[in-house]
Amino acid sequence: MDNPLTVPVRLADLVDYQTDSVVSRVVMRSAGGTITLFAFAEGQGLSEHTNPNDAVIFVLEGSVRVVIDGVEHLVEAGEALHLPPSVPHELVAGGPYKMLLSLLKKSG
Repeated sequence: MDNPLTVPVRLADLVDYQTDSVVSRVVMRSAGGTITLFAFAEGQGLSEHTNPNDAVIFVLEGSVRVVIDGVEHLVEAGEALHLPPSVPHELVAGGPYKMLLSLLKKSG
């Protein structure tokens, strides 16, 4: 996989919106985790789920409501939020937004 992060780049330009869809692009993968960009069309989100690893989202454009274990957070462009391992979370649909997800795999 080519790594587009070997030169300075505007992250939001690396993924495009598609009508009624969630678009994702893995831009970096290593033994320690992945960095994935997402573009969520208006009304698109992710239903409640868990992940065994730590994750951090960074909103690049727009905003998204994130519910972590029943607690709601509004995350706007330029802001980040930690998603703890094995804790239920969801991204609630709203307007279009782009985000970066850093998934950090457990070592050992």
